[in-house]
Amino acid sequence: MMFGIDLGGTKTEVIALDENGVEHFRQRQPTPRDDYRATLQGIASLLAEAERHTGVQGSIGIGIPGTISTLTGKVKNANSTWLNGQPLHRDLEQLVGRSVSLANDANCLAISEATDGAGAGSKVVFAVIIGTGCGGGVALRGGVFGGGNGVAGEWGHNPLPWQDAEERAFARDVPCYCGKRGCNELFISGTGFETTWQRLGQPKLKGSEIMARLAQGDKLAEQALSLYEQRLAKALANVVNLLDPDVIVLGGGMSNTDRLYQTLPNLMKEWVFGGECATPVRKAQHGDSSGVRGAAWLPKLAL
Repeated sequence: MMFGIDLGGTKTEVIALDENGVEHFRQRQPTPRDDYRATLQGIASLLAEAERHTGVQGSIGIGIPGTISTLTGKVKNANSTWLNGQPLHRDLEQLVGRSVSLANDANCLAISEATDGAGAGSKVVFAVIIGTGCGGGVALRGGVFGGGNGVAGEWGHNPLPWQDAEERAFARDVPCYCGKRGCNELFISGTGFETTWQRLGQPKLKGSEIMARLAQGDKLAEQALSLYEQRLAKALANVVNLLDPDVIVLGGGMSNTDRLYQTLPNLMKEWVFGGECATPVRKAQHGDSSGVRGAAWLPKLAL
């Protein structure tokens, strides 16, 4: 049995898969924000419940909203900031009494979709999370690739390329939690979409509320989504110019915007070197379960 845990900023989820990828148990609970010790205990309790339900112990993989520093062994780059600087890997192994594999949550999405999802059979899969935040992960030949510094695929904290005047003003006005300005995350996360709407002079709304207005023919909602699509296309074209993956898979709340899969491939061509781009952009086949499934595969598929 393979146990996977997806540690998110708002919820923590556990899954139990057999070696054929068949699900035997799944459960989620709220993540205790800003409380490191309670976060550890929450993970341990979910794992214990999964083992009680299945009646077996197995391998453990955990996806986290950050990465483990190769220099210090502690968490870095997590937007769940109470994890940063903590020896999460060591503490979890001590708590559960056996080996644990950890990886960035976007890398877990990548290997899930490369194993039996939208990127199955592809050598290079670039997976994107466009939810509250924005992240990216790389799967090579079905295995997670974290890189020598543990930041491979962290495209959310590269600057949005080819910024126009409004995007430069956006970057000046809206700092990123990482301390930089102009990060992709600010523009192409779900939060970024909401900020784009507000910068059109509109009241604060949730992304789902803006999309509801779009469905009713609201012209400013259409403008907000069009700007979002252009920015996402530029950011993904930058990935193609650098990595040229076989497939790009989208996960997270904004990935449920179906028209992205029609508009992005054509928009990306304007920014890809040479003006040609045949890279397919696909929706994560396993939806919001993809990250936790990828975490379960981690011990077998880490490179």
